[in-house]
Amino acid sequence: MSSPCFRMSSPVHGTGRQKSQFTYRQLALLASYSPSSPLRVIAHIDLDAFYAQCEMVRLGIPEDQPLAVQQWQGLIAVNYPARTFGIGRHCTITDAMKLCPKLIAQHVATWKEGDEKWSYHDDAASHIGTHKVSLDPYRLQSRKILALIKESLPSDLQRVEKASVDEVFLDLSAQIYSILLQRFPDLTNPPPYDDPTEKLPLPPITALDWQADALVDLEDAEAEADDPDWDDVAILIGSEIVRDVRAQIRRTLGYTSSAGIAGNKMISKLGSGYKKPNQQTVIRNRAVQNFLSDMKFTKIRNLGGKLGDQVASTFHTEAIRDLLHVPVEQMKLKLGDDTGVWLYNTIRGIDSSEVNSRTQIKSMLSAKSFRPSINNQEQAVKWLRIFAADIFSRLVEGGVLENRRRPKTINLHHRQGGQTRSRQSSIPQGRALDEATLFELAKSLLSQINQEGRVWPCSNLSLSVAGFEDGITGNRGIGSFLLKGDDARESKGASRDSSVGVYVHERPEKKRRVDNPGIQRFFPKRESSSGREVEESLDDDVADTGKAQMEKTEASPANRTGSQPKPITDYMKPCTRCDARLESAEALQSHLDWHLAKDLQDEERGKQTFASHNSPISRSQKNAAASSSSSKKPARGGSTSNNSKLEQGQSKLKFG
Repeated sequence: MSSPCFRMSSPVHGTGRQKSQFTYRQLALLASYSPSSPLRVIAHIDLDAFYAQCEMVRLGIPEDQPLAVQQWQGLIAVNYPARTFGIGRHCTITDAMKLCPKLIAQHVATWKEGDEKWSYHDDAASHIGTHKVSLDPYRLQSRKILALIKESLPSDLQRVEKASVDEVFLDLSAQIYSILLQRFPDLTNPPPYDDPTEKLPLPPITALDWQADALVDLEDAEAEADDPDWDDVAILIGSEIVRDVRAQIRRTLGYTSSAGIAGNKMISKLGSGYKKPNQQTVIRNRAVQNFLSDMKFTKIRNLGGKLGDQVASTFHTEAIRDLLHVPVEQMKLKLGDDTGVWLYNTIRGIDSSEVNSRTQIKSMLSAKSFRPSINNQEQAVKWLRIFAADIFSRLVEGGVLENRRRPKTINLHHRQGGQTRSRQSSIPQGRALDEATLFELAKSLLSQINQEGRVWPCSNLSLSVAGFEDGITGNRGIGSFLLKGDDARESKGASRDSSVGVYVHERPEKKRRVDNPGIQRFFPKRESSSGREVEESLDDDVADTGKAQMEKTEASPANRTGSQPKPITDYMKPCTRCDARLESAEALQSHLDWHLAKDLQDEERGKQTFASHNSPISRSQKNAAASSSSSKKPARGGSTSNNSKLEQGQSKLKFG
């Protein structure tokens, strides 16, 4: 990263300050991305008119050529040259062409009924009934941009959050901390008296070079003469990093972007839209209040909808400047405690939300509204093929082929008039997921709906997948554990070694729990959400596989009568006292011995020896214990009185 030409200052600063306002502890918090550090730096990068840029790059169109992205008779993206003619997304294609006859109107790619791949069709706008919009070209470019951003940053010092198809948040704190220590080696020295609450020395610089950045002014213009503090230096380094990232995107992929650099996510996002296109805005901590004061609060995320309308009607203003005079107690009284405090902090630029590098999609949907309606199952199946292909292409982006992440359920919604019918099924686990599997499941759900009768014509169909979970690589499906006969005998040793090896590799803490001879190993069961027991000693992913299979059986009527693999718990030995299931006869005997030892221990402590109502001793267990006791050597002297010493397995019965 290039270093700015800092001009060294004399030891005595013009402001008379001898120390920074920030402490050694606050500096150290940068390395851990702590949102409580006042030195942290967050950037928001926003691609300029992204869909339009994608089409310009794909078609090789000059940057000054007006272009709009068309969907049917409307526009979903307009590039900046076209905006100078007054064209916006609210325009129809007819109005846009009147405003700019030279406008290039490129229709989005579509799936054509019966096709297995999206494509660009010249006549798509006039075939709304047989085409479905595909945004896959833009998703593919978005994935390239995200990968390039990550390549541009140190792999061990980055935190990147994909906020949408054309927006990315970067937490640059750890990288900036590393650069600060390189440029200012004195910061590596321990604090005075080894006290991390000691103030840092002031930066040895008096001027910062912001180059071409749009620097938000301070409210007090005279404060610009003050020497910078470490938060100014940190945000300057952040602006250098972002400038280089944006240049790399432009140079490699041909896309321009705008950015905001600030101390939190909210301000950085507002900053990226402050100067567009192809610019970046820096909002120093000292400039936040001046930056927000002239804005409407409806520009802030979560304040542009119903909540924003409620705030505006309650306080009769949309200006942040006016709301700054409202006490927090009044906001709490009018809006509730939580909302009132949140609003009070938000309009002051306070936001502690973190950049989440592991943001995961919870569901994926592919849908089509039919005009005119479709009238039979054959037509619907053609669209289900398109839906399955559409969803699977997105699953591939999410790593389903590498088993990094996959959905557990599939849902089909069918609307006829004002009535919506829905069906859901589990997606089989333990084997690779492909497009054909999604398609077959979707057809099965449609058949279930069709059996109800009177479901045509259909005005809308939608297919979705949900319940995403991280996959396990190298694990075997549950069927591989269910060998019988000769196969079971031949593979017994290898199978056991392999299964244990998987558990150790994926979840080492599970092995420690199984090997632990403590009392907890005798209580391996837990209740799943379906009310069925799932063995704790099993790998969680194996247990989830069994659970998903059970859910599929319950959710799909068509599968209720079909043959299903027996759960792995069916092959285990049950304890008749507590219903725990053990993997072998030897383990079961050891478990029963523990029950016996526990009974004797309870007796010695004077505790009640009857089992609780949740774990009753069966009659067969009592008989077995009595039989075992009668075969033992009698007590000394042959006495059988109540005062004689009890043998192992015996217990006193208390009457009255």
